[in-house]
This record gives sequence, C-alpha cells and structure tokens, in this order.
Amino acid sequence: MMAMNDHHSSHHTLRLTPFSPSLPLIFRQFLLSEGFVGIHTPKLIAGSSEGGSAVFRLDYKGQPACLAQSPQLHKQMAICGDFGRVFEVGPVFRAEDSFTHRHLCEFTGLDVEMEIKEHYSEVMDIVDRLFVALFDSLNERCQKELEAIGKQYPFEPLKYLRKTLRLTFQEGVQLLKEAGIEIDPLGDLNTESERKLGQLVLEKYGTEFYILHRYPLAVRPFYTMPCSDDPTYSTSFDVFIRGEEIISGAQRVHLPDLLTTRAEACGIDVKTISTYVDSFRYGAPPHGGFGVGLERVVMLFCALNNIRKTSLFPRDPLRIAP
Repeated sequence: MMAMNDHHSSHHTLRLTPFSPSLPLIFRQFLLSEGFVGIHTPKLIAGSSEGGSAVFRLDYKGQPACLAQSPQLHKQMAICGDFGRVFEVGPVFRAEDSFTHRHLCEFTGLDVEMEIKEHYSEVMDIVDRLFVALFDSLNERCQKELEAIGKQYPFEPLKYLRKTLRLTFQEGVQLLKEAGIEIDPLGDLNTESERKLGQLVLEKYGTEFYILHRYPLAVRPFYTMPCSDDPTYSTSFDVFIRGEEIISGAQRVHLPDLLTTRAEACGIDVKTISTYVDSFRYGAPPHGGFGVGLERVVMLFCALNNIRKTSLFPRDPLRIAP
C-alpha cells in the first residue's frame, strides 16, 4: 500500500491478515519458498508434447501446429538452461473425446520441473510437502468457502497423513491381488482398479492421499527414464486423491540418444520433436517433474461428483461457449 505522504507512511505499513488464498497462490508461494522460478511457456507448438493423437491441430501461417497438451518440453528446456527448479500455472489443452466426470478439454495446469541430485524420490519429496501444505492451507484459511460448498454438496474432509504414503506399483498390484482383483503386473491400472486401490489404501493406511511409483515403462510417455536396476520399470509416479489420479510425474530421459530410441519405440516421428531432442545435446542434468490439473484437485478435495463444478467456464467435447 502506498502512503499518502511521508509523514503518515509509518501508519500505512502492510499488515498480513488471514485471508482465503486461491489454490494456485498457495502452490506458487510454497514453490517460491523452495527456490523454484516461475516461467511462462508457449501454448502454440510445432509437435505433440505428450505423444499420441489427442491434440488440437491448427494452421500456423501455413505450417502445421497444435495447442500444447503440457508445458513438458519447454519446462525441461528451462532446466537445460540452468534454471535449476521451475514451475508454471497456465492453460493446458487435451483434445481427447473423454465424456467423463473428470476430463476437460482445457484446464489449468500446475507444472513443476527440477534438477535431481541423486534419485527421483527428490521429486516425490516435493509432491509430499507441497500437497500437505496445500491441504493444510485450504483447511485453515478457506473455512468459509469450504462451509459454503459443504452446504450444497456435503462432504467428508479429506484424510491425509503428515508424511505422505508411498507404495510401489508392484505393492499396489499385490494389494489388489490380495483383494481378489487380478491386474496385469506390467500393464496400467484402469479407473475402476485405481478406485478400488484407493479404498484398500484407506482401510489399511488411513489416508485418501498417496503416491504410487515405479510404474511399468511400457505404460509411460517416451521421455520417462527407465529404472537403472530393471528397465521393465520406470522412475515414474502417479498421485491419488480419494482413489482418483491427480498427478503423473517422473524422472525424464536427459540423454539425446536414449530419448530418440524411446520416441521411436513409442511411434513418434522424431522430426517433429527434433528441437526438443537437440536441446539435450549441450549437456543436461538429471531432472524430473510433474503436472497437476487444478480443477481435478479441487473436485476431489471437496469430493464433488463432476469436474465442471470446479471450472468457471468449462470446456468439454461439447461445450465451447460462453
């Protein structure tokens, strides 16, 4: 606040009062306190950022282009450029025809990327502390808003631990197996098995928020680093709230030759990502990160049944107005 004149300036010091912060603000504050730098990456890009076909394609002055499905490639380039730790809050576009309660065609992405000193668990450490801080802040500082939501859509407060539970993918598969559900140990979990696992974890560990890591490599994006002790598995993780996935994260491949091999194995035309692959040729530190959908976090924190309730102007496969 600016003082009216110098004489009164001592009476106009800024006082911090309890307020109801937005979730992106808590996200920003936590990461800034951890030495991260906020960046802004382009949403118009030349090739797919995730692989696969679910992109919005467009004509870019006569060249084919698409809307970014993730700031993935550019936040990694920032790490190659020696930023050390970066984050972004910005729009993300997904063109898949997902007529579900939890998918939007445009949503707000909260993205993080960071240098790894020794092990990909360092990225999970950030996830752990970040979300405990987010949940604590929402519970402490947004009581009025949570009460208002609770009147219209009654919900049980989220159960979470001070130190977030971590299970390996194999441990998750074993839990499901013990409950009589057979899962392909090298496949992915479907929505139903994720939900069931969430129930089993709640019963056994008393938490609705946990991390599942070391997924099979075959079910992860091309830029995911294989495990050094067993390349069948990857240095990746997903994070769940109330049995639904909110985060996908991993250590990335920072070696250009391995990246090319992985992209080809995943059926990606390497020419479309040549600038991305080339950015690692000048030396890149081991690094990893994750992306979170803001609307999905709010939906699951408040136990809402539809993501459209958490977006001011939702965009789904049938809705592009107002």
